[in-house]
Amino acid sequence: MKKIAIATLKFIAILACLLIISCSQNTNNSSSQSTTSRINLTVSAAASLKDVMTEIKPIYEQQKTNISLTLNLASSGSLRQQIEQGAPVDLFISASPSHINMLQEKGLIIDESRRDLLKNQMVLIVPQENTALVNTFQDLTKDAISKISIGEPKSVPAGKYGKEVLTSLGIYKAVEPKIVFAKNVRQIVNYVATGNVDAGIVYRTDTNASNQVKIVANAPEKYHTPVVYPIAIIKDSKNIEAAEQLEKFMFTPEAKAVFEKYGFITLEKRE
Repeated sequence: MKKIAIATLKFIAILACLLIISCSQNTNNSSSQSTTSRINLTVSAAASLKDVMTEIKPIYEQQKTNISLTLNLASSGSLRQQIEQGAPVDLFISASPSHINMLQEKGLIIDESRRDLLKNQMVLIVPQENTALVNTFQDLTKDAISKISIGEPKSVPAGKYGKEVLTSLGIYKAVEPKIVFAKNVRQIVNYVATGNVDAGIVYRTDTNASNQVKIVANAPEKYHTPVVYPIAIIKDSKNIEAAEQLEKFMFTPEAKAVFEKYGFITLEKRE
């Protein structure tokens, strides 16, 4: 009987050990599955979208607890070049259709995912004190105006639009020697806010970034190409289904409310 009792105790001890090991493995597997099921999406977006995308990120992550967003914000031209060079990007929001066009021509986006998401407006800004007395685009030709900032036209969409405005008004050649080119619109706002330039041409939405600048003139759309922000999924994305869900969210009333809060004009989704 004593031998039977000892054997029974040994058997129970072995079962207990096996149960502990099994539970441990299940816990580890569960933890591993939880970790691997979390998806990170990289969103490359125009620098002018910095504030709005920073606000949208936590809203979306709260709704989709298995998704985390990494924001890559820069000039649209720089972002396009990164994608062309193989940077791991899931979704691209450009401040100009031209950069999406170039990617599309190279087969780097999913064609059917392309949508026009937003519109913006071009404005002339000056420092709050406006000591140079700039009130119109034509004032930029005055001798008292020594420096004007616009984006680099080849890589910064706002620069291309700004150059179009000045050209349409017939004053580009006259003000060209005064132009200080910037790598993105936020840099232009900073130049104006700090008084390093007398005026700058930016998107209306960028004026929200500083209380040290003010708008003195709006550029009618007839003077430049419409400022449209297209969105598209990158063909090499490893998470196309998740990227599709994020793109759909950008057209929801919730996302539109954030865009409009910062001054963007939202567009209807094209079916």
